[in-house]
Amino acid sequence: MHIEIRGLEKLSFRERQAVILKESGKSSEDIAKKLHLSQSTVATLLTRARSKGYEIVCIIPGGELGLGGEEFDEEDPSEE
Repeated sequence: MHIEIRGLEKLSFRERQAVILKESGKSSEDIAKKLHLSQSTVATLLTRARSKGYEIVCIIPGGELGLGGEEFDEEDPSEE
């Protein structure tokens, strides 16, 4: 699985850091500790980032869902 954050170019450096940590599963408390900021500053950064319209795109290869590969492409002769 590949996760892509679109719209990062619209964000400040600190907003990018907060967004990447948040979307990696970190709590606001963890982000605050990591970036040496208060939790309210982290909340402000995330709110500003959301208002600028970034989006998360998850790219999952078909094989990981059992929807790709040779076995999916082959037709079952019993279905004809």
